[in-house]
Amino acid sequence: MYCRINLNVPVLQIFFNNDDTRPDFRLSRESLAVLLDLLCQERRHGWGATIETLVFLFWLASGESYRVVARVFGMPRSTVHRIVHRVTEEVVAIPFLKAAGAIDGCHVRIKPPSGPDGHCYRNRKLFSSIILQAVCDHQGRFIDTYVGWPGSVHDSRVLRNSPLYRRAIYPPPGHFILADGGYPCLQHPLPLITPFKRPVQGVGALRINSHHSRARSIIERAFGRMKTRFRAIFLQALEVYHTFVPQVITACAVLHNICLGAGDIMAPEDEEQDDMPEDEEGENVLEAGSGAHWRDQLSAEVSALEEGLPDHHYI
Repeated sequence: MYCRINLNVPVLQIFFNNDDTRPDFRLSRESLAVLLDLLCQERRHGWGATIETLVFLFWLASGESYRVVARVFGMPRSTVHRIVHRVTEEVVAIPFLKAAGAIDGCHVRIKPPSGPDGHCYRNRKLFSSIILQAVCDHQGRFIDTYVGWPGSVHDSRVLRNSPLYRRAIYPPPGHFILADGGYPCLQHPLPLITPFKRPVQGVGALRINSHHSRARSIIERAFGRMKTRFRAIFLQALEVYHTFVPQVITACAVLHNICLGAGDIMAPEDEEQDDMPEDEEGENVLEAGSGAHWRDQLSAEVSALEEGLPDHHYI
């Protein structure tokens, strides 16, 4: 037997009556159209791709439990659970584009898992979290994500264990990724440029740090926009088992990219940041393949290039 969804459910009427979908689903109609086009539209069983996608997005947007979402859509709780997990997997499977950019880590609040390993998830701000490491391009589009390490782990250790570092196939030759002082300055296996340590000595180093800071801020804005869109997910502890958190966060990153491509942009809201302040431990953690000499060379090139030129302006 097949169940029939009640299309008179208020939240569904918003979609089918062409009303604004942002308040309830956090995506514009244009972004929803792109997402539905990217996802598999054929369902051999279930409620259909459109309905299941709306259930998934409402769950992300509201941050409510499966039970509450089930009441809203008039379907069994177990069905909502299956839909959320299935659509999450499909969204995560949408590929990222590849380009050089900026890297940073973001702490996502979770409910600490029970058992002896629960304390490993407590970070330096004393709340339980899972780390999202992400690289974004100049437009704030995520091009690589790595999620799952407990909040107590240092950024440089997360980096060292990530596919981005281990595979050493990105970025293209001659390009590098910008990172804050919590990461090591590297040339091999991953070209990673960090700012000069404080106190900064020399005009060239000061210029490099100034340009570096303004260019790298794109990753912070990208995190801010994603948190604003899915604030129910990022501004409170996720109500899911901690092993499912990486998939949920990756899905949010993919949806963030889809929205940017559709011109559906939300300005970051002013909020208390949960991310850890940058430190300068990274260079002591990973010493092999240091990029310090490369950074010195870049500093000299920037100084030579900027002599007699006006200050740069960043868009």
